[in-house]
Amino acid sequence: MTDLTLMTSADDPASVLPSLALLSHRVRVLPMDAASLVKMPENTILFLDARDDLATAKTLCRLIHASGLTMPIVLILTEGGFTVVTSQWGISDVVVASASPAEVEARLRLVSERGNSFSSGSTNSTTSEQTQEGQIRSGELVVDTNGYTASLRGHPIDLAYKEFELLKYLVQHPGRVFTRAQLLQEVWGYDYYGGTRTVDVHIRRLRAKLGGEYEHLIGTVRNVGYRFDPPEEEEADDKAKAEAASSKPSGTSANTAA
Repeated sequence: MTDLTLMTSADDPASVLPSLALLSHRVRVLPMDAASLVKMPENTILFLDARDDLATAKTLCRLIHASGLTMPIVLILTEGGFTVVTSQWGISDVVVASASPAEVEARLRLVSERGNSFSSGSTNSTTSEQTQEGQIRSGELVVDTNGYTASLRGHPIDLAYKEFELLKYLVQHPGRVFTRAQLLQEVWGYDYYGGTRTVDVHIRRLRAKLGGEYEHLIGTVRNVGYRFDPPEEEEADDKAKAEAASSKPSGTSANTAA
């Protein structure tokens, strides 16, 4: 049984791709808007209803990838939609709304296999490393999830509780973009009634406490949200070499003219 998500604005979701109702998979239905990305699980295959609104579907595809979500996307199209869709949409497959259950099942199987193959072979050189002691290391930044402390270059960072929780969540998902609504949900919880402005305030405080040299670790993705950008290994090596060079004796001769 595969976990599936159907994003649609149709009044009757069962009419979007009728074959889904005949297959033994869990199908979650979400509205076709950006706010639904907050509720999107990571381990799912997304069916995106593009039958009547190709423009919105394309925008959502771009937003999904900009947010760092990596689930496969299968577009549900009418035959006329094939003339518009290109590889730039970043989708995994397409299916006609009238496809048979056998075809839908086959496409699901192929999408799943391609996704597993990619995941097993991919690597990321700019990741955060989590040790058994609950410490997450990213360059010279260390976040201790057990002790609720963070340090930079060995010096503790004075963080309020929510500031720490926000930093920890971002560091745990390096490179992934989160909308303000997603961060509000994940860090503050469903029972928080404040606005997304709260996220901006805490991000600003975090950057100030990281200091001018490291504030860039928390990046802004315009019109989307925020992400944690791990420092490149080369950047850290260059800094170490520069510090080592500056600590060496000057090597000037002690001899003076008589």
